[in-house]
Amino acid sequence: LQNDHKALMKQVEEALHKLHAREKEKHARDEAEALAEAMSQEQRLPQAFARVNAVTPGSPASAAGLQVDDEVVEFGSVNANNFQSLQNIATVVQHSEGRPLSVTVIRGGRRVHVGLTPKRWAGKGLLG
Repeated sequence: LQNDHKALMKQVEEALHKLHAREKEKHARDEAEALAEAMSQEQRLPQAFARVNAVTPGSPASAAGLQVDDEVVEFGSVNANNFQSLQNIATVVQHSEGRPLSVTVIRGGRRVHVGLTPKRWAGKGLLG
């Protein structure tokens, strides 16, 4: 009876080792796939041409959901291909007062679309 118990416990131990080894391999494979997907996602993200360094509370930019450290990829008709200076953005803002602009930013490694309407508010400028 004692020998049967020992043999059975040895089989259980071997099966547990195999099970844990398989789980470890699966976990490593899943991590590698996630890393590869994250790398390909980063490669697909367009190039940013500006970064948001401040958003005033209560401003149109704040109401639209812009956040500090958002990387601007598209601001209306301005993108990385035709961006020359911040004056490009100022021109678009002036010509779009009261009309919604499509703004695309990269936030936390993801592309985020924001609808921003430049308008007069209690603070300075049309965006804040």
